[in-house]
Parts: sequence; C-alpha cells; structure tokens
Amino acid sequence: MARSISEAILDVLADAGARDVFGVVGDVINPFVLATIKDPRFRWITVRHEEHAGYAAAAQSQLTGRIGVCAGTSGPGALHLINGLYNAQKEGAAVIAITGQVPTAQRGSDFHKEMDLTKVFDDVCAYQAIIETPAQVPRMVEIAAQKALTERVVTRVEVAADVFTRDITSEHYTHPLVHTLPAVSAPGKELEKAAALLQQGNRVTIFCGIGCRNAKPDVLALAEKLGAPLAHTLRALDIFDYDDGPVVGLTGNIGNPAGLHAVNDCDVLLMLGTDFPYSEFLPDGRPIIQVDNNVDHIGRRAPVTLGLVGDVGETVRSLLPLLGSDRKSVKFRDHLLEIRKKWHKHMDAQASLSRTDEPLHPQLFARAISDAAADDAIFAVDVGECAIWVARQMAMSSERRMVGGFNHGSLGSGLPTALGAAALDPSRQVWALCGDGGFGMSMNDFVTAVRYGWPLKVLIFNNSEFGFVAMEMQVAGMPKNDEATGLTNPDFAAYARACGGDGVRVEHAANIMPAIEQAIASDKPFIIDAIVSAGELSMPPHIGLDEFYGFGISKLREGILGIKGDHRVWQEWRDEFKAFFS
Repeated sequence: MARSISEAILDVLADAGARDVFGVVGDVINPFVLATIKDPRFRWITVRHEEHAGYAAAAQSQLTGRIGVCAGTSGPGALHLINGLYNAQKEGAAVIAITGQVPTAQRGSDFHKEMDLTKVFDDVCAYQAIIETPAQVPRMVEIAAQKALTERVVTRVEVAADVFTRDITSEHYTHPLVHTLPAVSAPGKELEKAAALLQQGNRVTIFCGIGCRNAKPDVLALAEKLGAPLAHTLRALDIFDYDDGPVVGLTGNIGNPAGLHAVNDCDVLLMLGTDFPYSEFLPDGRPIIQVDNNVDHIGRRAPVTLGLVGDVGETVRSLLPLLGSDRKSVKFRDHLLEIRKKWHKHMDAQASLSRTDEPLHPQLFARAISDAAADDAIFAVDVGECAIWVARQMAMSSERRMVGGFNHGSLGSGLPTALGAAALDPSRQVWALCGDGGFGMSMNDFVTAVRYGWPLKVLIFNNSEFGFVAMEMQVAGMPKNDEATGLTNPDFAAYARACGGDGVRVEHAANIMPAIEQAIASDKPFIIDAIVSAGELSMPPHIGLDEFYGFGISKLREGILGIKGDHRVWQEWRDEFKAFFS
C-alpha cells in the first residue's frame, strides 16, 4: 500500500520516539503539517517564530533523552530555525529539522525563496537528507533519525515542493531504529594508570560535567573513596546538589570560592564528562585525568596527562576496585567544605527578604522561587545575569531539572525552552527565568503557552538594561552606556493579561512570596515582573588585576560623564555601592 512522503517521515519520527513537532506552517511543508495534525501519534504545535521551535525541540530532547523535532518551510522559514538548532548542537541535544525547498525544476534559477540550504546548514547539521525523489524515502530519513538519536546531534530532512505531495513505492530499506549504543568502560590498562595517578595525590579533586547525568551514585562513591571534593559545571547543577556531601559547587566566573579552589589548588584533577570551555579556570603543572565518551573532548581545554575514552558510569565502576580499601585523607575536602559553608552564609544573607532596598535585589526572587517551587520543577534559564542568580541562589535537589543555552549563550532562549518543557507534561511545574532583555526577544511566544493551556511561570528580572553586557563593558574599562545597554520595557504583567494569561508586577519585598504563591496556584501562564536593581554587582569568586583595573577605569570614565551632566551615573553608582556594601 502506497504511503505519502509525509506519512513515511512521520513513521520514522514515531519510531525515534518523537511526539511533538514545533514549527510554523507555510507553502512547501503544508502537506507535512496537515499529515502531522491528522496523525494521532503526534501533536503539531504552532509557535510564533521558527527559532523558538528549535529551542523547544532541543529542550524536549535534553529532558527526555529522545529526539526533538522542529519544522520550517523553504527559504526564510528554514533560516529562522538555525539559531535554535545551534543551541541544540551546543547542548548535545538530538534534534531533527524538517524543511522545505523550491520545486526541483526551479533549482538554480534564483526562484522565489530559493537558497542553498545545504550550504547554510552544513555547520550546524551532522547529516542532511536532501529528498528529491520518493525513492530516497524512508532510507535517508532513517539515516537522519538514527544519527540524531544515537550520536546526540542535529540533522535535517529537506523535501522539495514537488516531491512532498508524492507517494513512496518501495519499503526495501525500512528497518527499526537502534535507540541506544552500548556503554563501555575505558580500557583496563588505562584504568590502572589512572588509579596509580589518583593514589599518588594528596589533594585530589573531581570536576564533573553533564556526562555524569546517569552516573551520580558511582561518582559520589568515588569521591568518598578518594576523600575528594566534587566541583561541577553549570550544566551539572541539576545533577549534584550541596546536600550530596562532598559537593563544593561551581568554578568559573559565576562559581564560588570553594569550587574555584577545589580545581585550582588540587594536586590531581579528575575531569568526568565535562567539556568545560573556560580554560583559564583549569590548572596546569599537575596530573589531569579526563574521562569522556567523546574522544574529541579529550585534552582540548587543558593539558591532560591521561585521557580515558568511555562512559563515565562504566569507567568509574571499573576504576573503584583498583583504588584499594583505604580512604584518602579528607583534610583538603573538609577545608573546602568550610569555605563552602561561609559562602552559603553569605548567599543566605544576600537573599534575605529583610533586604527591602528598592529597586529590589534580584537574589531575593531567585531564592524565594527555589524555596517555593515543586520538588520536580523544571527551570528554563535564559542567558545573562539571571543565570548567575540561579547558579548561586537556587537548589536543584530532588527531581528538579534545569535546561538552557549554556554553551551557545544566545539571548532569548529561556521562554521557548520552557515551552518545550511545558509541552511534555503540562501538570509539571515549569519556570522560565529570564532577564528583561532575553524575554523581550521571545515574548511573542508567551501567547503560545496561552493557546495550549500550559500554566508555565515566567520570572522576569526587570532592571531595564542588558545587565550582563553592562558588566562586561565595565570590566573591560568602558563606561556603562545607557544608549547601548538601557532598555525601555512595557508592563510585563499587563502584557501577560493582554495575551490571556495572568501576571503581577513586584516592586516591594513584602510582595515577593505572595506573587510566587499566586503564580504557582494559577492555571494560566503567569508572569512575575520583578523590578530589580541595575546596580547589583555579581562578583566572581576571584578578581584578577586586569578586572580590577578595568572596573576602576570604567568608574573613572563614568564619573567624567556624570560631571558633564549625565546624572543617571550618580543613580547607578548609588545602587552599585549600596549593593556592594550590603
């Protein structure tokens, strides 16, 4: 029995575990959209911008381990997908993009909306199935799905306009997809070398990344055996919590002193499942062992002494028996746990609701949401200062998850990422934590949550500026420039109501908890418009001479602008000094 190309594509997507297809309808892909809507295995979810479809699909893949699917028509509809797909690539999400193309007879004639999508998508896609005849389906679609599913990459299926409406006549290559690859340990001889290096160390630190997702108990057992502190990346924040004993937290610019010193002051560093990109926060001059299932990650961030290619869980389980029965000294670890304790006390003070200065401190909102949110809540985190407040003030214990564009770093990812999470299970609590700059880029899709009845909660840290960029400018010695970083915002709570959702504007500390409780109780998409200070200083755990000098020069130049009549400088200085000394 003949099937349409659209039906054949949907059969492959269903075998790969997909359910939702995010996209924007349009000309070439209309047959695919209508087939998706008629197929009871799928939901077609209309978003207001294709880029957001890419973010939503990536979020679903990250949260489920399956594939995410997005779609855009030919030309600009396909191009709009690309930034969301780059986010998927950087986060290791398995995403398939379905796009159209102009009729085959028109290729090469500069036809309406014609562009070489293969060339455009070549960098972001690990494979592209260019369908120009029905005979290529389903084989090439299966290749795209198989590669995305087992290699955690982005692939694309392109179908020409005159081909989408046709039927396939052969099922010769059809086969069930392979859903998982075997998890293997690093080789035994290499493990023996690793054990010898670890046993020589007196101050061993374990530095963990997202590759430890399915190996947490084994990694904690290894930390106990080695008496080692456990530092981690931002992406691993929802794997390792401070309640897990040896966990000292993050290193890097948004980390804390305990995490920084754990990585920098060790005499042996064991990196597990991390491709942490900031090499300036990784040490040299001491043994470094790196375990990763991707050989490309080995040694590209730090001078690795020993690289072990293998699954983190399997490798750690094979390594443990080689370390003997005696536990190493815990003096180094306990010293760092004391530093962590002092840091927590400092963070508690920063987040206290007794700090009623206005505009409000952003830490108050992050901690209050952390305290009130469900134990299995999902937090979709945008790019910018909001990620700092999440990293420092929010707990990801229990079954909580956190997703975002942490490697791609594209502003505006928070809300569409939350849409993908909410679509999976509308009964599960989902929070989008956004700055006003990021939310302003994607706010048109708040109405999508209204349309589908997803009661997601959106917190907007509203300081009327691109805060992280303003901080970068000051560290580089540039004066803060309102023309460049300042924002004019609407009343976001009123906007939520105009879209059919609900919202509240919060300007006083006494109203923070009532607003959060109202958001949690709401059965509509809800926005908390949090009016926070633009002068909040997000200090890194260590300030070098270059940063100190740059910040000082920035303040000097700002002072000159203030003397010349830019009186906004004095208001910003007041907020910055107040935040610093409190």
